[in-house]
Amino acid sequence: MFLLKIIQIFIAIFLIVSILLQNRGTGLSGAFGGGGNVHMARRGVDRILYWITIGLVVAFLGISLLAILL
Repeated sequence: MFLLKIIQIFIAIFLIVSILLQNRGTGLSGAFGGGGNVHMARRGVDRILYWITIGLVVAFLGISLLAILL
């Protein structure tokens, strides 16, 4: 049980970092309608980081559910 909590903390930290690395310049101006919303295809490192983030979300959800059940 203790090991699950430690793993969950590490996954949460890596998840936060991977989300912050995906910032595409959508700062405060995007919240108020400023800045153009141009959709660009994910390539190279962006695509890898995108899939790593999805994997971390799935792992975090799975470990959280497992911790609840145990």
